[in-house]
Amino acid sequence: MKSPEIVKSTVGTPCKVRGLYNPDEFRDNCGFGMIAHQQGEASHKLLETAIESLTCMTHRGGIAADGKTGDGCGLLLQMPSGFMRARARESLGRELAPVFAVGMVFLPSDPGGQERVKAAFAAAIKEFDFAVATWRSVPTRPDVCGEIALA
Repeated sequence: MKSPEIVKSTVGTPCKVRGLYNPDEFRDNCGFGMIAHQQGEASHKLLETAIESLTCMTHRGGIAADGKTGDGCGLLLQMPSGFMRARARESLGRELAPVFAVGMVFLPSDPGGQERVKAAFAAAIKEFDFAVATWRSVPTRPDVCGEIALA
């Protein structure tokens, strides 16, 4: 099994195209906030507080000129294992292993590009002895997206 590699970069040092990373498509963030429950428990109050904190970030460029397109900010939450296991039962017809991982991959809109990215992703994770169990299309709401996001 190949060991994960840490890639370091310093300010002013250009990064190179590497794997699926392309520096020409890089978007920087302007900051982040973090809140957590000290005992590691799920909490709706914690979620409400996190969403409220995101509404305070518009002055940092979180909304584009069209007034609807966001910069990709969001929430990082504890993985809902029960939800993921239920989706896997639906799509695979079997149970997931006791230990599993979930990834989110943004695919091109054209079917050919999607298949190329899926194949490249599967090959990349195989180097670490992982395999894709299934792909799932995440429900989306394009009607609430701005022009820039839809372009």
